[in-house]
Amino acid sequence: MIRFSKTLSATLGVAFLGAALAAPAMAAESLHHVHGLAYSADGKQLFVPAHYGIAVYSNGRWSKAPGADHDYMGFSVTRDNLYSSGHPAQGTNLVNPLGLMRSRDAGRSWDKLGLEGEADFHLLATSYGTNAVYVFNYHPNSRMKGSGIYATVNQGFSWRRAEAKGLDGDPGALAVHPTDNQVVAAATQTGGFVSSDGGNTFRPLVKGQQTLAVFFDHDGTDLWVSTYAGTPILSRMEWKTGKSTNVALPPLERDAVAYVAQNPADKREYAIATFERSVFISKDQGKSWKQIADRGQTR
Repeated sequence: MIRFSKTLSATLGVAFLGAALAAPAMAAESLHHVHGLAYSADGKQLFVPAHYGIAVYSNGRWSKAPGADHDYMGFSVTRDNLYSSGHPAQGTNLVNPLGLMRSRDAGRSWDKLGLEGEADFHLLATSYGTNAVYVFNYHPNSRMKGSGIYATVNQGFSWRRAEAKGLDGDPGALAVHPTDNQVVAAATQTGGFVSSDGGNTFRPLVKGQQTLAVFFDHDGTDLWVSTYAGTPILSRMEWKTGKSTNVALPPLERDAVAYVAQNPADKREYAIATFERSVFISKDQGKSWKQIADRGQTR
């Protein structure tokens, strides 16, 4: 799921996108882009979708996932599937853009779920236990009459547009509750918001701060929220009450948290990825962090 990368880059004074676009291919030891972050259902692999395929961290080592080196833009994982969008790898003879895709074998192969040649969903989120998919659409297509938040609960066969009342600004990040796919959180330049009716109405959780990432814990109780107001902040919030606790971050120089993921097999393990392509893992719910990638260079 793409975040406010251009906006944040301007705010922080960084310009990493040009160097990333110049890269000829994604080697296992480098992350030229980071377009998402998610654990496999068994918790043994951490997926980092990027501009040239999916990087995988497992057993202390980095490798590349099997399958085509597509430019995976929107990316999200459920208990059963991987979902993505983006652009096809050279030589695959697939239509560009890819529309909505699903993989049931950890990225080895992908099923077309529609809108190929029509939609490239940079912003895509899923409900971990229900396989509902939410996207933000910018342009009309054959299944979406206009821009806005859309959701499908039947693998892209039909889509419902959310009214998004109360949402201030276009979302740069979305998150869907793992068991109740009517609960969706959104991050915008003005704050963080949550909806309990499928995105028709939102109420604010974070006000007056650029909100960059939102992520529901697998138990559905807490929402992790990344904000930036001169310095990066990561907080863990009870989304029903708004009670919030800040999480200690590793040193982030001119950077902020872009993605958060939780290991479904070990609920104490979390991973974060930053806009500058650094990746960290915590085994103790964010009390301490181990760096596994530093500005795109893996360790």
